[in-house]
Amino acid sequence: MTETMRAWRVTRNGEPTEVMSLDEVDRPEPGPGEVLVRTRAVAVNFPDVLLARGTYQVRPELPFVPGIELCGDVVALGEGVDGLGRVAVGQRVVGSAIGVLSEYAVLPAASCHPAPGSLDDARAAALTIAYQTAWFGLHRRAALAAGETLLVHAAAGGVGTAACQLGAAAGATVIGVVGSEAKADVARAAGAKHVLIRSDGLAAQVKELTGGAGADVVFDPVGGPSFEASTRCIAFEGRIVVVGFASGEVAPVRANHALVKNYGVLGLHWALYQQRDPALVDAAHVELTQLADAGALEPVVADVVPFDRAPDAVRRLAEGTTTGRLVVRVAD
Repeated sequence: MTETMRAWRVTRNGEPTEVMSLDEVDRPEPGPGEVLVRTRAVAVNFPDVLLARGTYQVRPELPFVPGIELCGDVVALGEGVDGLGRVAVGQRVVGSAIGVLSEYAVLPAASCHPAPGSLDDARAAALTIAYQTAWFGLHRRAALAAGETLLVHAAAGGVGTAACQLGAAAGATVIGVVGSEAKADVARAAGAKHVLIRSDGLAAQVKELTGGAGADVVFDPVGGPSFEASTRCIAFEGRIVVVGFASGEVAPVRANHALVKNYGVLGLHWALYQQRDPALVDAAHVELTQLADAGALEPVVADVVPFDRAPDAVRRLAEGTTTGRLVVRVAD
């Protein structure tokens, strides 16, 4: 007899609370190179909003299970996983793959890593995507150095707080940009030495704080006006890392402006590292675990919601009013 489980599924495209359904479905079995994980917690990410709306770059066939990041326990290994030496049955792991907002989930073994012992389930669930994105953006793409100035847009959000913490840990002076005064304390607690409220005068404020030099590195998950402001306050040989477009607006990159001011615009698509050079992802996870165990980073979890309220968590993220991360608790 096939075992079943509960899973949230997107049954049609639209707003999360309107198109997500909690269903009883067959429990999956891991295939070659895969592991079956009993889910403890799932961190909500903006791609979950886009998946529900049908506007994400990957469009699974309907109906499908959303959720892309979890913490859980390995309960079964697919063919060939034993020899990889990566995970074992009973191990608490973190991992990422589309389709984890369920009581059990199948993930590629290569996308799973040991969960840091210093982090509880909710914080461990929120570690992979945001911190890997920030780590690769700051260190792999921008080569952030100690003593440089780092400007972080959406500094009170999930990936923004990760960038602030990692920037501070690297010895940079962090300037955080937030949408309202209510979010300022979150950015400060994450390591931002200066916090600015997003406004038309942002570029001038950054220049004032840096003695006219501008920011050496900009971490931008917002796009639109935030990117435009960054080009006006980027330092000589500065690097703008484009992480996403939460504003919904993709600002044009003006090659002539980059030439005249001598700065670079760098794209970051973290999932490509998982696909093309997973050894780099493994190395980043080791460093992030060390930082977590040393107390230098701790995912900012704003709220943990029960499994049966998962669509509300996705809706709240879509509204853009949250700070830190929202996590869905699936099991203890």
